[in-house]
Amino acid sequence: MSPLWTYFWPCFAAGLLIGLVAGIVGFRRGASRTKRSAALGIGLVAALISAALWSGPLGAADRFAGEVEGDLRRALVYYEMTQVTGHLHHGPLTRRVLLSGPADDFQRSELVRLLNQLPGVASARWSSDGGGLPLVVEGLGVALLGFLFGLLLAYLIELRRRYNAEWNW
Repeated sequence: MSPLWTYFWPCFAAGLLIGLVAGIVGFRRGASRTKRSAALGIGLVAALISAALWSGPLGAADRFAGEVEGDLRRALVYYEMTQVTGHLHHGPLTRRVLLSGPADDFQRSELVRLLNQLPGVASARWSSDGGGLPLVVEGLGVALLGFLFGLLLAYLIELRRRYNAEWNW
């Protein structure tokens, strides 16, 4: 299973569930504007906090880095490039692989091309000229996307509830 799936899916699912609950509370028929704003704001903050907790204290980022770096070592052994080392950029953790070691120009370009195809790797480089987008920010974005889908689902549920309330047979 892809490391991206195991890292991002729980962020999306938490955002979806929190967005659904916040939307059901906020989109009720008798809800005032302040109650709706409070429910949606608290839900948004809760979704972002859940993604940050998943990444940090719950250890998903460390597991992600371990899986990707393990795949990276196995790929380097498979390509018989044991002199070359690679690791994910840390401080903050990103999905960019930094490579180092002896290799000629052809090997450098081919290793970059091949290692870009590893699941969970955004890019591979030989220089450490920047890390790219931090993994926790990507997780927050996915949680926000899940939150928005949850709000959409809650809105559709409320529309159905209002439509069915009109029909009193």
